[in-house]
Amino acid sequence: MKAPATPENELERLNSLRESGLLEIERSPAFDRLTRLAKRFFGVPLAMVNLVEEHSLIMKSVSGQGPDTLPRDISFCGHVILSHAPLVVGDTQQDPRFVDNPLVVGKPGIRFYAGIPLRLRDGASVGSLCVIDYAPREFSPGDLAVLDDLGALVEDEFAAVSAATTDELTGLFNRRGFNQFVRFTLSVARRRAEPLTLGWLDLDRFKEINDRYGHEEGDNALKAMATLMRSSFREADLLVRFGGDEFAVLFADTHEQGAWIAMQHLAEQVEAYNARKLHPWTLSFSWGLSEFDHNGDDMQQWLKDADEKMYAMKQQRQCAR
Repeated sequence: MKAPATPENELERLNSLRESGLLEIERSPAFDRLTRLAKRFFGVPLAMVNLVEEHSLIMKSVSGQGPDTLPRDISFCGHVILSHAPLVVGDTQQDPRFVDNPLVVGKPGIRFYAGIPLRLRDGASVGSLCVIDYAPREFSPGDLAVLDDLGALVEDEFAAVSAATTDELTGLFNRRGFNQFVRFTLSVARRRAEPLTLGWLDLDRFKEINDRYGHEEGDNALKAMATLMRSSFREADLLVRFGGDEFAVLFADTHEQGAWIAMQHLAEQVEAYNARKLHPWTLSFSWGLSEFDHNGDDMQQWLKDADEKMYAMKQQRQCAR
């Protein structure tokens, strides 16, 4: 058996998958409609929408008798994400990659497989739409075109899920996205015994920008801040716009001291941006940091602590003006 290789962009791919919100949702009625349609159109016993996680295959929709999860190293879909092209195996017993695969020689006895890679809006290949049969079969170019069309519809649903957790103006996660992702992040950090620090940010004098230059310039200020956050922090860090002029960042595997250094870097980037004088206004922000206490396990207190530290800095700056 040939186990699927690991994509060269695996870390970025996994980050995109975890930030998409797809792992947090239950099976979607939209996905179920598409797998039912694929099963009926191709006359196969099994059609699935799958996501390829770090070590496992997660089924988001199954039409037919199929498992809820599988080890990634024996999965067909692990091979699908390695290419933009579909994977079609007319007879697994004639293919050296799969002839001795446990899913072929044992239950369920896969003999035919066709899968289309599924991508997120950023291009990350995160899973597959596949159809499976327990007898060899032909798969024509016309069949492949239909499967590709169905895959495009699944990707549209992926985009809809992602949009529901993304702030439209800045492209950062919104409050819903943060609430969905933060518990997953805490679970991973706790399981790996890794530190996790929350940074809470608030733009200074944002109301003055809106009042003096108009809401369009206010929107430009928010988008500029989001861009600076993306360029200043790591891809593994979760960036959030909570609404208004409030932002947050979850620093993965980072103690408060390391997050403090990262925030200072952001402050330097903001100063450099202001020096370019691209707008009639300047950016400034107050911030607070709080490292999560895995022993206390009080998320609300953690959020409150970061917010209070941010507010204290803002008050100090206002008094200094």
